[in-house]
Amino acid sequence: MFADRAKIIIKSGKGGDGHVSFRREKYVPAGGPDGGDGGKGGDVIFEIDKGMNNLSDYRHRRKFAATAGEEGGKKKCHGKNGEDLVLKVPEGTVVKDAASGKVIADMSRENTRQIVLKGGRGGLGNMHFATSTMQAPKYAQPGGPSIEIEVQLELKVLADVGLVGFPNVGKSTLLSRLTNANPEIANYHFTTLNPILGVVDLEDAKGFVMADIPGLIEGASEGVGLGHEFLRHIERTKVLLHLVDGASVEGRDPVEDIKTINEELSAYNMNLMEKPQIIVANKMDAVTPEEKEATLNKLREAFPDNKIFVISAVSGEGVDALIREVANELEAYEGDEIIYEQEFDPQDLLAEEGDYTIEVNEDGEYVVEGPKIEKMLGYTNIDSEKGFIFFQRFLKEQGILKELEEKGIQEGDTVRMYGLVFDYYK
Repeated sequence: MFADRAKIIIKSGKGGDGHVSFRREKYVPAGGPDGGDGGKGGDVIFEIDKGMNNLSDYRHRRKFAATAGEEGGKKKCHGKNGEDLVLKVPEGTVVKDAASGKVIADMSRENTRQIVLKGGRGGLGNMHFATSTMQAPKYAQPGGPSIEIEVQLELKVLADVGLVGFPNVGKSTLLSRLTNANPEIANYHFTTLNPILGVVDLEDAKGFVMADIPGLIEGASEGVGLGHEFLRHIERTKVLLHLVDGASVEGRDPVEDIKTINEELSAYNMNLMEKPQIIVANKMDAVTPEEKEATLNKLREAFPDNKIFVISAVSGEGVDALIREVANELEAYEGDEIIYEQEFDPQDLLAEEGDYTIEVNEDGEYVVEGPKIEKMLGYTNIDSEKGFIFFQRFLKEQGILKELEEKGIQEGDTVRMYGLVFDYYK
């Protein structure tokens, strides 16, 4: 089943904790610290896979996580780094923060591989914290935290030309004729309810990718029918071919149809109306020459600024001239490639979490963590009386003791800070 959207949860790997250990060798009764560093956590990486054309791989699985780094070991042994998680997506996929809708990454063109979540850094072992006054540090740095975030994946197809129009005006027939006429064409075989891409190769001009966007209807920009599902696929196109039933086989007025569809395009994204738009009156093999001329004049009068072609996608009448004009428009195109710039960096979540957090775990322990506390523990010897007093003063000055009381802590309750455990007393 074709899928051009998916919502998943991704998580980077936590960094491995640094290790606390001391040399214990024969004839070395008072060996120094030799705790090794923890391994780095795995990154979450998005990578373009040219063989993929939709996001169906993410429809039935919601959570994806890189592995954590391993803890450091004795004798200065470095913990193993966590394995990166590489998520393959089709070209044209935009990765957004699900909560805010802001763009994290646009996997298209040259951006074939991007780290979206960085794994936590490995914690330093206690061998790094030895000083002239503290030669036996019993503290090692915890590993950096992981990041977990829900992201929205949206596929916006990379097509040079978009075929738009009401249902049953002949878009699929036109694309089929073009692909049948050129053997060097690759098709994405979706159903007619999904975008269909065809690569058109021309002998005397550069080839291009054409997308048959499923028929739009009035109210599509407001989500009526499957409007939003398909309008996003027009955003990256450079030229629009607006097909209408020029013969009014189903009793439709081609002028009114064009106006209606353009209103939907404009309501969805005003920039779509700035794209070159060629009007194509199809099914003209079903009318007399006089009727054909009358329809052409009617379209010219209503849309004097647009180039207008009359064709028959079934018989091929006028198709060659149309394709040559499309190639000319693409060659003359001076607009920028539609690339969605990054609006949100998940790494900022770590900074936004504040200097410390206080949570109560399942055992009723008050868990206090955060960059400030981690940094303080890195240079404080809390085993000494002087160091412990400094530690208490720090907790008071930072407002941590007050917040613990506000959360209901009582004398004798347990406070946990990384690998350290204390009983709370005023």
